[in-house]
This record gives sequence, structure tokens and C-alpha cells, in this order.
Amino acid sequence: MNSSTYSVVIHPFPGRGELVVLFAGHEQTMPNHQVGPQVRDYYLIHHVVSGRGTFQCRGKQYSVEAGQSFVIFPGELIRYDSDAQEPWKYRWIAFKGTMASQLLSELGLSPEHPVAQPGEPRRTSAQLHRLEQTLARADAGCDLESGGLLRLVLSGYVRQERAPVAAGRAVHNPSDELVERAIRWLTLQYAQPVSIQHLAQSLGYHRTHLTKLFKQATGQSPMQYLLKIRMDRAKVLLLDDLTVEQVASSVGFADSLYFSKQFKRWHGCTPSEYRNGTGDPAVDPQMDCS
Repeated sequence: MNSSTYSVVIHPFPGRGELVVLFAGHEQTMPNHQVGPQVRDYYLIHHVVSGRGTFQCRGKQYSVEAGQSFVIFPGELIRYDSDAQEPWKYRWIAFKGTMASQLLSELGLSPEHPVAQPGEPRRTSAQLHRLEQTLARADAGCDLESGGLLRLVLSGYVRQERAPVAAGRAVHNPSDELVERAIRWLTLQYAQPVSIQHLAQSLGYHRTHLTKLFKQATGQSPMQYLLKIRMDRAKVLLLDDLTVEQVASSVGFADSLYFSKQFKRWHGCTPSEYRNGTGDPAVDPQMDCS
């Protein structure tokens, strides 16, 4: 004989932002258990742990079984029914947020494609179980933890064959992706000792190949690009109440005298002259420092 169980935990301290968990729960349904037709005003992911059933959205019916998930989108008329012989058990999470629609779209999920298979169904189930426990604790950290767990759940639906996504758009080819990764790496690591060999190793490419692609895309070598980042950042920091030595260290120069020389070559005046407004800035040269 089949028996049903139902549990739901409401987020006690929901915040605001890109992704906000509202509630989570689980249910072992009875045979032929029906929900809907109805409309929700939030996003709701059901992950099927066991059994099977059907999900209807926009006039289409989908068969969903253990290991798969279906997504309910706000404003969509939906219905879902448990199988008569193998009624499903599922875990769910409801959420909203300014980035919810875009993130789901990037995962290939939409009202037209509401069913997905996570890469590791058991892990997804375990994450949803932990998320429910986190909300049940109702402590001050549950909002941050539940938000992190939601992102882990969503990451399980990433399809490896999909093109990489950067800044909300698909990268057109591997070379473009490599250059974007290199630029992002340099932009975040400019304060550290950096070499082209270190950069290439971090990205998993030979330095010669990386330098060639980088120059083709930007017109500069990676080290030229890095120096520009450092010099531009130095101009901003010189407007703060920092010594020249502190600015030099902040942009990756251990020797403040060498920093001053590079700054003058790049901007046409010393850091002190720039700060005091007494310099005669020149056009930034394209130095060969590869």
C-alpha cells in the first residue's frame, strides 16, 4: 500500500537580490496525485527522486521519471500528475530574483523546455535535502547558505556541450574565450608578480600560442596589456591619500623607483607630478615589454 508524506519549510529571512530562496520541501505522493491546472508567481524546481509522472505546460505533456527535474515558471498554466503504478517522490525548491530568468535560460530551461536531467541526480537530491535542513534551522546564516545551495543545485543542470557563456553571451570560438579568460586573469591579478609563463600555465596553454592569440585580438602582448592595467589603476590610486610606495605595491611593483620610471614613460610625468597637477602628460606609448 502506498502512503504519502509531505513536508515544506518556509525561508524565515528571505533577502533580495539575484537569487532568493522562498521555500523548500519534499513529498511522496499517492498514485494519480494531481496538482493543477494552476499558475504560480515564482520559480519552482521539482527533482524526482523515485517513481514517475507527467508534467504539462503550454499544451505539451512530458513524461518525467526518477533522476529528472521539471521547472515551473511564473505565470505559466501547469499541471502535474503522479503515475498510477509508480507514484513519484520529489524534492522541490521555490525561488525568485532579478537573475533567475536569465540563469535558467542559460541552462537551456524555459517554458518551452521545462524538463532537465542533472549531471548527478543523487547529488542534486542531497543538495535539496540539505537546503531544506538549512531553512529549518532558521538561524541568521540560512539566507546566505540557502542561496549558495541553490546555485549548486542550478550548476548541476549545466550541459557540458553548451557553448561557454561570458558576460551573458556565448563566446564564438575557443580563441575568443582564451583571450577573454586571459584578460580577466590579468585584471584580477595585476597586483601580484605576473609573468607570461605563469599566465600561460594558469590557463593551460603554451606561452607562444597564448601571446600570438592575445596580440591578434588586442594588438598588444599580455605584458603590455598588464602594464596598461597597472598604469591606469595607479592614476586612480594616486588621487587617494596613499604614498607613492603604497601605490606602487598596490599595482604590483615591489620597487617604487622602478614604478615611478615606468609611470613617467607611460604617462609623461612622475607620480608626484601627476598627483600635484604639475606634469605634462604625454600620449600613452605602446611599449614593447613582452
